[in-house]
Amino acid sequence: MNRRKFLTNGSTLLTGILVAKVPLQVLADHHEQGAEKHGYEIPKLRYGYDALEPHIDKRTMEIHYGKHHQGYVNKLNAAVADDHTLAEQSIEDLLRNIDKVPRKIRRAVINSGGGHANHTLFWSTMIPDGRQLKGKVAEDLQSTFGSIDAAVQKFTDTAKTRFGSGWAWLVVDEKKKLQIYSTKNQDSPLMQGHTPILGLDVWEHAYYLKYQNRRADYIEAWSNVVNWTQVNLNYTTAMKA
Repeated sequence: MNRRKFLTNGSTLLTGILVAKVPLQVLADHHEQGAEKHGYEIPKLRYGYDALEPHIDKRTMEIHYGKHHQGYVNKLNAAVADDHTLAEQSIEDLLRNIDKVPRKIRRAVINSGGGHANHTLFWSTMIPDGRQLKGKVAEDLQSTFGSIDAAVQKFTDTAKTRFGSGWAWLVVDEKKKLQIYSTKNQDSPLMQGHTPILGLDVWEHAYYLKYQNRRADYIEAWSNVVNWTQVNLNYTTAMKA
């Protein structure tokens, strides 16, 4: 991923997603519906399946969002259905307190709850034509990693070298510092007490239809649709929390 593409400019119209039952601090525009009535719900996309083309293709979006993400939500609701104290929690609280989840359903909550939280952030930090990397997050990426180029390269390398399925993350840690790392499968940084502000899905289902085994090409393409306006908002919100 080169710096020029990663810092792509776009128009000033801010779009994202509406979030249902996911009060992650990183999301600016959301509403909640009680888990006791509806359970966890897949967020509503505010861009069309084809809006991210040619970088992310329509068919991948249809399957990734409508099948994979919906599947995580369905399995999460099934896992917590018999425990109203869990079902009433936000997904953020559920994952931050994963050690309090009964062992018999903990792995299901990690896999499906993580899948729900991770994908909710993923959709919100992509937008047609991308947005420029600027603001406080740009300043602190430079001070933390030495330069914007170094931060971009570290994120790119982290995504490329994640063995098997998983995610690359930019997070705010428990000391209010920026970190870049990866997690396996659907494990969420929330389980470490960290707040994810940008995540890249490197499971094969995120790119295989278009890019086959060319993960590096997918990462490069994704850099064109990063919504850095949202990421900066995620960062400033997390720093205030």
